[in-house]
Amino acid sequence: GGRGQYGHVVIVFEPNPGKGFEFVDEIVGGVIPKEYIPAVKKGLENALTNGNLAGYTTIDIKARLVFGSYHEVDSSQIAFEVAASMAFKASKDKCQPVLLEPIMAVEVTVPEEYVGNVISDLIGRRGRIEGQSSHGHIQNIKAMVPLAEMFGYSTALRSNSQGRATYTMQIDHYEECPKYIAEEIIKKRNA
Repeated sequence: GGRGQYGHVVIVFEPNPGKGFEFVDEIVGGVIPKEYIPAVKKGLENALTNGNLAGYTTIDIKARLVFGSYHEVDSSQIAFEVAASMAFKASKDKCQPVLLEPIMAVEVTVPEEYVGNVISDLIGRRGRIEGQSSHGHIQNIKAMVPLAEMFGYSTALRSNSQGRATYTMQIDHYEECPKYIAEEIIKKRNA
């Protein structure tokens, strides 16, 4: 036979909320030669891009490389990339990944007579009202609303305020998707 491919890694995955991907090399005693460590990280980065949940990129995870082994002849960079990728894929059931959705900071400026309509609409979009201030007859409403619920908002706002309100929105953070929505998304993506 020809040359085989051998790479063996033991990786501990942990949540890393708000900190992105972090790779920690905890190998001691040379059980994996230093030249293969970057390949392990690269294999994980590639696997994260394809995600473990409906193919979405995985974020906010810490990967600690704690053990492994190599073969003098059959080990290679690619073997360790593949081993790391396989370790990530195998972690899916144990790690219990969740689907995150972007939450937008929305600010609406509206005449006070339309405030009720605007707030009702934002709440109907799974929004959370964060604050409200008054400037004469004009109200400023601040809310956090999932991006998925903001499609068509310009038209709805125009309708709810007879065209007299304006709004801005920008990404604020990510939150776990409600379970019923996550299940629907995963079902569609895996179909």
